[in-house]
Amino acid sequence: MNAPQTPPDLSHLWMPFTANRQYKANPRMLVAAKGMYYTSLDGRRMLDGTAGLWCVNAGHCREEITRAIAEQAGAMDYAPGFQLGHPLAFQAASAVAGLMPQGLDRIFFTNSGSESVDTALKIALAYHRARGEGQRTRLIGRERGYHGVGFGGISVGGIAANRKTFSGALLPAVDHLPHTHSLEHNAFSKGQPAWGAHLADELERILALHDPSTVAAVIVEPMAGSTGVLVPPKGYLERLREITSKHGILLIFDEVITAYGRLGAATASEYFGVTPDLITMAKGVSNAAVPAGAVAVKREVHDAIVEGVSGGIEFFHGYTYSAHPLAAAAVLATLDIYRRENLFARARELAPAFERAAHGLQDASHVVDVRNIGLVAGIELAPRPGAPGARAAEAFQRCFDGGLLVRYTGDTLAVSPPLIIEEAQIEEMFQTIRKVLKDIS
Repeated sequence: MNAPQTPPDLSHLWMPFTANRQYKANPRMLVAAKGMYYTSLDGRRMLDGTAGLWCVNAGHCREEITRAIAEQAGAMDYAPGFQLGHPLAFQAASAVAGLMPQGLDRIFFTNSGSESVDTALKIALAYHRARGEGQRTRLIGRERGYHGVGFGGISVGGIAANRKTFSGALLPAVDHLPHTHSLEHNAFSKGQPAWGAHLADELERILALHDPSTVAAVIVEPMAGSTGVLVPPKGYLERLREITSKHGILLIFDEVITAYGRLGAATASEYFGVTPDLITMAKGVSNAAVPAGAVAVKREVHDAIVEGVSGGIEFFHGYTYSAHPLAAAAVLATLDIYRRENLFARARELAPAFERAAHGLQDASHVVDVRNIGLVAGIELAPRPGAPGARAAEAFQRCFDGGLLVRYTGDTLAVSPPLIIEEAQIEEMFQTIRKVLKDIS
């Protein structure tokens, strides 16, 4: 154990997505990280079962990335991206494009997944307008979908708690597909469930209601992570692609979680063999060492917007920190690690052992479902009567006390470790969860 540190003043920081009063009464703090482990404020080593927030895919504090950031900070800390450029921005775009599905080789840099989603939605609207179909303003999301916290993202998103406070100010022309989760039909599925592809046909009903010529884009997470690991049924994504293509609607895959190896491939699009028109990303693109995000855009979509204007700015959108020099350096160093260490293939090879260990919890206390794909699993717990979410919240705290970092949403525990995890650490992770579940009521 490392020497404990003195806690800081907690009063000034308003923490995101946190029960602030509860947290500050019993704070959990991390002060260092290396490889597969965090160090807590009280000096304990914590196995990182969540890759931070689904984002530290190559493990913590990789020397190659920190060195690239430091060297770039010493050479040029910032360069504006409006009407000016710097070489690393173009190099990083080329590197990202090289990992995307064929044809999605135009890259717009952002700083987060939320910004990537709002950017993609705006690109979709601009594309149809550039083609003379400005009436295509409607956007289709999905129940239980998470697309960040911008107004566009929460409008197409389908998590009620994220929407209700802001319901009067959400985008008006939005509808939602049903989610794909069904304990009755899909409990304890390994990989993609066999039941549920027909749920994609609800898109045809929604299009008939609104008129497909008014719809700009459909956005879904190929695997919905933040809502509790919802794996797409077999044939579901293929059907969405078929319907959107038939009606001239853009299909957006939100791959903020799934891109960069989480499923054992560069993208979920590659893993499932379904190519959308735009892919949003963040998290693993820079190994979370510097905030970074991007949208990969089909060349035809990009060209319609850029060539549709005779001169001047073609797309009135962007961020002060788009392709920030430090972020670009982190992206290049991160993608080099993925390539050099073959981490996507490593995740694919570890997936069967991960699946066995996850489904080994089928008989654990309170477990009503286990779902998995690649190196991600959701363990759904029976809720306590009258207290939904309380059981998973206690399990999260007890895992932390026992030296394991997991996530929880509702009554589902989620695990998504760095891709450098060893099989022994996989076993340790799920055995810790089993013990915790046995010890809670």
